[in-house]
Amino acid sequence: MSLRIGHGYDVHRFGPGDQVTLAGVRIPHSAGLVAHSDGDVLIHALCDALFGAAALGDIGRHFPDINPEYRNADSRVFLRRAVALLRAQNWELVNADITVIAQAPRIASHQRAMLGNLSADLGADPGQINIKGTTTEGLGFTGRGEGIACQAVVLIGRCNPLP
Repeated sequence: MSLRIGHGYDVHRFGPGDQVTLAGVRIPHSAGLVAHSDGDVLIHALCDALFGAAALGDIGRHFPDINPEYRNADSRVFLRRAVALLRAQNWELVNADITVIAQAPRIASHQRAMLGNLSADLGADPGQINIKGTTTEGLGFTGRGEGIACQAVVLIGRCNPLP
């Protein structure tokens, strides 16, 4: 089996609103996220990790924010399209490890729903995906409550290498 690792990182600042979307789950919060699409930093970081592992560029190349088609788009659509692109090259997810970086909102009570969405969109067993949250102990832009960040690391495998 051929294996590759990919890393993704995304950031969005807080703005008007009363919820944030992470892994397709709407989480009540005192602010929303400023973004062209739905601002789902978790899925954006995950897409970048998948694209990086498969040497397919980045999320901006595939879903540019200058394209009106992606205005307020559901980022789960991006993830499903990313998976389709990887599958077309015979890649599949081995595992994903995802870290949401924010003082708030807390994600623990939403992790099961988030995991269900990612499992469905990735076509993967929930045991292949890990989602965790961390704070920055009040340091930096996330610590000051100015925004939210996410890091994702994936391992993909190609069981039957292409000729």
